[in-house]
Amino acid sequence: MAASANSRNGSVVQTMPLLSDRAYERIRHDIIACAFAPGADISEAQLCAHYKLGKAPVRMALNRLAHDGLVRAIPRRGYMVAPVTLKDIHDVFELRLMLEPAAARMAAGRVDTQRLKAIDEASRAGYQPGDPRSTARFLEANKAFRVAIARATGNARLADTIERLLDEMTRLLHLGLGLRNRSQEMQREHRVLAKVLARSDAAAAERVSREQIEAERNMVLSAILTSSSVVTIALGADSPK
Repeated sequence: MAASANSRNGSVVQTMPLLSDRAYERIRHDIIACAFAPGADISEAQLCAHYKLGKAPVRMALNRLAHDGLVRAIPRRGYMVAPVTLKDIHDVFELRLMLEPAAARMAAGRVDTQRLKAIDEASRAGYQPGDPRSTARFLEANKAFRVAIARATGNARLADTIERLLDEMTRLLHLGLGLRNRSQEMQREHRVLAKVLARSDAAAAERVSREQIEAERNMVLSAILTSSSVVTIALGADSPK
């Protein structure tokens, strides 16, 4: 009898991390994809009903997301999806400009160009503005393309840092791409970067990477700052005046 109880308890202990991981991944995905808008209020009860999960795994997931900076606990209200501020945008792009061009220089001549082409094929379908699923697929392919270049450097810490940064970038791009279809431009950028990497032109890879990141920054800022609805939702109080 005791053995049976222990077995059941062990099953609960083993199941809970799996459920909390599932809750974390699903909520995180929807925050990054802007299914939960920046600045929106969310509650445990709302998330439990939406994902059909219990309170404990959802609470554990929210604690992890708060640690990641994707949600904020609001006393007596629940949680708020972290807003996107102008400072966030500038900080993310500043870091990208420091890390990714250097990674492209290091990866020149070392990257698996066939793998880059295969990843790029996944983005060829583009996306439909206003269609979260097609936008999410397109941005996953874009992220995979950039991460593959970072992995080719052989520096795992650098690649991991760039991958985490690109997760933050994805939320910004969801906001920007929802207002303007930039899929053909981004696909062209992939081909240009893949070409210079394949011919081992380190200086060109660094330059092209920098130019492409700057183009993305201009697109995101232009899209957000020219849309009153996105500004109202997305820009937090700590934005520069």
